[in-house]
Amino acid sequence: MDLPEWIPAAAGTAPRRLYVYNGGFLTQRRIRRILELSGYDISLGKPSEGDLVGVWGQSPTSPRGEAVANYTNSEVVRVEDAFLRSVKPGRDGEPPLGLLIDDRGVHFDASKKSRLEELLIEHPLDDTALLTRAKDGIKRLRAAHLSKYSAFDPDTAVPEPGYVLVIDQTAGDASVKASRADRNRFLEMLFFAREEHPHARIIVKTHPETAAGHREGHYQDGDGHFEFLSDPVSPWHLLEGATAVYTVSSQMGFDAILAGHRPVVFGQPFYAGWGLTDDRMPIDRRQRKLTRAQLFAAAMILAPVWYDPFQDKLCSFERAVSILEAEVRAWREDHRGWSAHGMRLWKRGSMQKAFGRYKPLVFGKAAPDRRHMVWGLKDGPEGAVRVEDGFLRSRGLGADLVPPMSLALDTRGIYYDPSRLSDLEHLINTASLTQTEHRRVEDLIRSLTTGGLSKYNLDGAGLPDLPEGRRILVPGQVEDDASIQLGAADIRTNADLLAVTRAANPDAVILYKPHPDVEAGLRIGAVENPMQWADAVLSGVSADAALNAVDEVWTITSTIGFEALLRGKKVTCLGQPFYAGWGLTNDAAPHPRRTAKPDIETLAHCCLIAYPRYFDPVTGQPCPVEVIVERLTSGELGPQKSSLKALAKLQGVFASFAYLWR
Repeated sequence: MDLPEWIPAAAGTAPRRLYVYNGGFLTQRRIRRILELSGYDISLGKPSEGDLVGVWGQSPTSPRGEAVANYTNSEVVRVEDAFLRSVKPGRDGEPPLGLLIDDRGVHFDASKKSRLEELLIEHPLDDTALLTRAKDGIKRLRAAHLSKYSAFDPDTAVPEPGYVLVIDQTAGDASVKASRADRNRFLEMLFFAREEHPHARIIVKTHPETAAGHREGHYQDGDGHFEFLSDPVSPWHLLEGATAVYTVSSQMGFDAILAGHRPVVFGQPFYAGWGLTDDRMPIDRRQRKLTRAQLFAAAMILAPVWYDPFQDKLCSFERAVSILEAEVRAWREDHRGWSAHGMRLWKRGSMQKAFGRYKPLVFGKAAPDRRHMVWGLKDGPEGAVRVEDGFLRSRGLGADLVPPMSLALDTRGIYYDPSRLSDLEHLINTASLTQTEHRRVEDLIRSLTTGGLSKYNLDGAGLPDLPEGRRILVPGQVEDDASIQLGAADIRTNADLLAVTRAANPDAVILYKPHPDVEAGLRIGAVENPMQWADAVLSGVSADAALNAVDEVWTITSTIGFEALLRGKKVTCLGQPFYAGWGLTNDAAPHPRRTAKPDIETLAHCCLIAYPRYFDPVTGQPCPVEVIVERLTSGELGPQKSSLKALAKLQGVFASFAYLWR
C-alpha cells in the first residue's frame, strides 16, 4: 500500500481533527471513510490550535472553509477525486475509488504548488520497481479501457482515423476557472486546431456530464466546421485515431499523454510543463523533463489514497484497479440487460443477483435490445453467450444448491468443450503477462495453496494412514457431466480410469477420491469395487488434503488436475480439459489447436483472473478474485441460506434417470 507521506496515517501520528463546512463530507460515507482511514477526524464547529479545515477542491462551498481557516489561522486541506474515479460520474451517485488529499494546494490550480506538483518536481522518480509498476499500470488501463469514468462500451465505433481531437469541458468546471479559461479560450483553441491542421477533420468530444444533460459545455452548434462526438466511446480508441489532441485542462489530456500523444494544452493542468505537452500557457517553474511512466507514477501511485470497500481499508493502486475492473466489466456486460435461457429455478435467484444489478434478468423469453445468455450447452437463441460456474466456485456443492461466487461468460463456446474455441482457450493462446500481472497471480496461487482452497472448499475428513511410495491421486468424476461427455477420449468412466492408471503404474500407490456429488448421492459415477485397483479410497477427504499427500494426478477432465498444477504436481490427462494441451500436462489426447506454451502463472491468470467474474457474498457487489480468496479463507461469507437437500436429491435422481434412459 502506498500512502502519501503528508497524510497522518502515513506518518503514524494521531488523527488530526478536520473541520468541514460542506455537507458532502458528512453524507457521502465513502469520502468520510477514506478520510478517517487516512488519519483525519471529521469534526463540526470551530477549529482550535493545530486543527485543520477541510474543503472540497475549489468548489462553490470551499470559500466557507477558507474563511473559517483564515479567521482561526488554521491550515486548509483540499480534497478531490483521484484520477481513476468510478464507472459513472459522481453526479450519478457513484462514490469515488480514491482521493487526492492535499495540504498545499489543489492539483488543477497552478497558481500555487500542490503536493502532486511537489512530487513531480522533487521526487527522484527513479526507482526501478516503481517505474515498472507505472509502465504496467498504463498497459493495464489501456487494455481494460479504463479512464476517470468508464461507463462506455469499448466496442462502440469511433470516427475513422485521421481527425484532430478537440476536447470540450463543462462550463464552470473548477479546473477551467483555475486555468483562467472561458468560452472564448475554448473558441481560441478551436481556431488554432483549424489553423494548424487546415485540411483535417475536427472532432469535438463532449464531456460525459454534458452528454448526460448534467452540465453545459463550451462549444455550440454554429461555432464552425467540426463534428460533435457525444457518444460514450473508449478514450483509448478515440485517441488511437487522432492525429493531434487539443485540450484546456481535461484529464483526457493526461490520457492522451499515456496513449503516446503530445497534446496541445491551452490551460495549466497538472500534466503540463514536463516536456510531454505543447504548452500554450507555460508554467515557468516547471522545468523538469519527465517520462510518461514518471508522470503516471506520481499521479496514480504516489499522490492518491486508494480505498478497498471489501476490506474497508486503504489499498494499493493495483488493488484499486482490480476493484474497478470488476465493476466496469459488470456494467459493460450487464447494463443493457439479459434474457436468460436454460436456467433451473433454483439458479435464478443467484443469477439475478449476479447479472441483474442494472436491469433485472428476463427468464425464458426474448426481450428487445437485450443480450441472450444460456446455461452451459443447453438450447438457446443463436449467438447466445454461454454461462458456467468458475473454477473457484463456493464453499459447498452446486448439486447441494449452494450459489456460486464465480461465473464465466463465454461468447465463443464453453471451456469444457474442446471441439470448438472458447474465450478461455483464446485467452490462453494469446496471453502475455506484464511483470505486475505476473506478481499478482503468483500471490494469488500462494494464497490459494496456503489457504487450502479449491473449487468447492468442502470441509473434509482426515487422511487415513497411507502406504509409502510414489502416490498417484485419481479423482473421480460425475460420469454424465458435460466435461466427460465432451472432453473424454477413450476413457469415460471412473472404473476405467482406475484400471488404466493401475495398468500404467503397477508399482505406484494409487489413491482414489470419489467425487463429492457422487458420494452425496446427488450424481452418478460410483465405482462398485475401487480397491481392485486402488490402494486406498479417500472418502470425504478435501481436495487440498488429497493433493498435498500425492506426487501426481491421473484424471480424465477433473478440475482437480488444474488445482494439482497450481501446487506443482505432475498431471496426466486422459481427456482434453481446459488446462491440457499447453505443455504443462502429460496428454494422452493432445489438442492441435492449443499451440501456446504458457507457464503456470499465465495459465492461472487466464483461468482465475481474466475469464470468470466474481461476486462478493457479503456485499453482493462484483469483485476481484482476491476478495473471494479472502472471504473463503476467513469464513466471512455473509448470510447463508440453508441448503435445500431434498430438492438437491430430487434433482440428482432426475439427472440419473435422464442419463440411464437417454
